[in-house]
Amino acid sequence: MIQQKRLYIKTYGCQMNVYDSARMADILSPLGYVLSDTPETADLIILNTCHIREKADEKLYSDLGRIRPYKDDKVILAVAGCVAQAEGAEIMRRAPYVDLVFGPQTYHRLPEMIARAHRSQDKVNGPGRGILDVEFPPESKFDHLPQAHLGVGPTAFLAIQEGCDKFCTFCVVPYTRGAEYSRPVHSIYEEAQSLIDKGAKEITLLGQNVNAYHGLLGRQEVGLGKLLEHLASLKGLERLRYMTSHPRDMDEELMVVHRDIPQVMPYLHLPIQSGSDQILEAMNRKHTRQQYMNIISKMREYRPDIALSSDFIVGFPGETDQDFEDTLELVREVQFAQAYSFKYSPRHGTPGALMENQISEEVKVERLAHLQKLLSEQQQAFNDLSVGQTMPVLLDRKGKKDEQFLGKTPYMQSVYVNASPRLLGQCVDVVIEKAFSNSLTGSILTDEIVLK
Repeated sequence: MIQQKRLYIKTYGCQMNVYDSARMADILSPLGYVLSDTPETADLIILNTCHIREKADEKLYSDLGRIRPYKDDKVILAVAGCVAQAEGAEIMRRAPYVDLVFGPQTYHRLPEMIARAHRSQDKVNGPGRGILDVEFPPESKFDHLPQAHLGVGPTAFLAIQEGCDKFCTFCVVPYTRGAEYSRPVHSIYEEAQSLIDKGAKEITLLGQNVNAYHGLLGRQEVGLGKLLEHLASLKGLERLRYMTSHPRDMDEELMVVHRDIPQVMPYLHLPIQSGSDQILEAMNRKHTRQQYMNIISKMREYRPDIALSSDFIVGFPGETDQDFEDTLELVREVQFAQAYSFKYSPRHGTPGALMENQISEEVKVERLAHLQKLLSEQQQAFNDLSVGQTMPVLLDRKGKKDEQFLGKTPYMQSVYVNASPRLLGQCVDVVIEKAFSNSLTGSILTDEIVLK
């Protein structure tokens, strides 16, 4: 009988990291590892890092410092993800008590790394036995992963594409995740079926450039649009989403799917980063403001109720007051339902970090506050339009209060309701009563009875 061990994983950043953490738990389950909510009693601690946010490395070292008191010769401490990929040797130098450092392309080798760490542990009673694995392997990690089985709920993530060939000058993803890779259609289909069998009703397809996906369906090469259509045939799958998309890969076939396939939700996250052509060129985005607006216009022709989301970076090197005003004007023109905005921060090894005309922190803070105020007003206005409407909401988790549950509308709005526990995991009609900037509240309509 395999001895039970406790596994603590802290996940930073994007949905792809959430997916990766779940798959690491799946890989380790046959070895006897069960998930723990805290690091204090864990036998294996993994920090799955993200390199996108500002000062990501310093946050890692801060967390390592907090966890170090729980680290002894019997506990394995690991750093995974994009910070590990980018700064593996530096992590081992600054935190020699870390046992494993491995990148996002190598976690399928985690059982082997743990075994090596235990062998080193037996030979060396103390620190200095660290294992570094940040090489890009010749094989795809997806070929070696077991079927997902831990933590599957009403909503699930499914990685279909990884890596990036775009080389935006602000971004580390091509260096930490590698070149673009698309999983085979049959592999995606099988994993989707497995998730549905375990209770998933909504699946979000993930990729750094998810709409760059291409694979073979039979002998035909297909893109994301045809893949969505293929997955929509799975019995029991009620909703499909995808993120994150790049404007250069947003084709008309994918837009048509939003109109014709009811399982594909009316929500599109399409980052533009800036509304200025000068800054877009400096970012190496390889599209213009007008091209982005043309996509938005066409998308709304096919799906008039589409909810739009985007990413913005303020204070990119060389951004003038007029460049920033161009961004504000684009935001006013599009009217986003949601958006994410950040101050530019240089990433080591990227071209942007070497550019002249870096913007002062004071200007970046001021511009970000201005942009976020506008985006918040738009999100509130979008949510206000929902009040009085009856909307389908998939209840996927419990709230903080008794009998409170939380779910999403088709437009990715969070909705809090009071409900019977039997409705968890169900898609129910909700009358929206109040709108806030980040959420909605309402009452459930079930069999013509309002559940308060």
